[in-house]
Amino acid sequence: MNYQVIAYYYLGGLEDPRAEIARQKEFFASRDIMGRLYISEQGINAQMSALSAHADEYIAWMRSDSRFANVQYKVHWSNEHAFPKATVKYRRQLVAIDCDVDFSQIGEHVAPQKWKAMLEEKDENTIVIDVRNEYEWKVGHFEGADLPPFETFRQFPKYAADLKEKRDPKKTRVMMYCTGGIRCEYYSALMKTEGFDEVYQLDGGVINYGMECGSDKWDGKLFVFDDRLVVPLSEDATTISSCKHCSKPIDVYYNCANMDCNELFVCCQDCIKTVRGCCCADCQQGRVRAFREDGTAKPFRKCSHEEKQKLSSCSSL
Repeated sequence: MNYQVIAYYYLGGLEDPRAEIARQKEFFASRDIMGRLYISEQGINAQMSALSAHADEYIAWMRSDSRFANVQYKVHWSNEHAFPKATVKYRRQLVAIDCDVDFSQIGEHVAPQKWKAMLEEKDENTIVIDVRNEYEWKVGHFEGADLPPFETFRQFPKYAADLKEKRDPKKTRVMMYCTGGIRCEYYSALMKTEGFDEVYQLDGGVINYGMECGSDKWDGKLFVFDDRLVVPLSEDATTISSCKHCSKPIDVYYNCANMDCNELFVCCQDCIKTVRGCCCADCQQGRVRAFREDGTAKPFRKCSHEEKQKLSSCSSL
C-alpha cells in the first residue's frame, strides 16, 4: 500500500489562521497530498491522504513546529487516495455546533485500553454516548451505547440539555466518543457546562481505539468521511446494517444519484443496479447522475456547470 490516510486535529488557538492556510497550501503544492483541512482561530481539523513518503514528510514538518509538536496522528494505509482533491480553507467553526464552547471545561481524555475497561465495569449510573450522526452509528457503534438520532452535529446541544432533565448530572458518569476525537472536545465541554461533573471522552476517537483494541466491545464497522466511507476496525469486524431495499446484511454506503436528494443509504450490489444508484423509485426521475456500472460506492463528485445544465434539461423533457 503506497498511501497513508491521516486524521488529526489541533485545538490550541491560532493567532493568524490565514497565514497558516497559506503555509499549508505551500507545503501541499509540491507533494502528492489530497484531503480537507479546515483552519480557524480555534485550530485545525484535518483529514488527508498522501503518498507514503510525503505523508512522513508532512508529519515531520508539523512536528518541527512547536505549536503542533504534541498533535496525535491517526494513520491507516491505502492502495489509493481517499480524497479527490486538496482543500485547505478557513472555517469559523471547526465543528458545526452554533454555540460558544469553553474549552477549559473539556472532559477527561481516556486511552483506549482504559476505555475498554470502563465499558466492562460500567453500571446503571453510567451512560455511553455516541455523539456521531445516525448514518455513522448505523454501520457500527460500541456495545450498549446510547445512539441519539442526530442528522447534524448541531443537534447535540439540545440533546445535552434534555439529558439533564432525565438523569441527575451529579450522579451520572458520562462516557462519550466520536470518530477521531474532535467532536468530543466540543461536546464534553457542553456536558460539563450543563452540570455533568464526571465526563470522559475516548482519546483519539474510534479510529485510535481500533488501532489499539480492534473490534473488542465494538459492533460493526466505522463510517469515515472520505472515499472509503466504511472501514473495519479489525479483520473479524461484523456487519450490523442492512440493505435499504432488500434487508440483506450489508454495510456499503452510496449517495443517491439524484442530485436533488444525495441521501446516504446502505445498499447491496444487486439492488443498487436495480435502482440505478438511487435511494428510491421517485429519485430515478429528475436530475439523476449516470449510474456507475461497476457498482463503486465512492461518493459522487461535484458536476460541472455544463453537466448540471444537461441534467436539468433532460429532467424537464
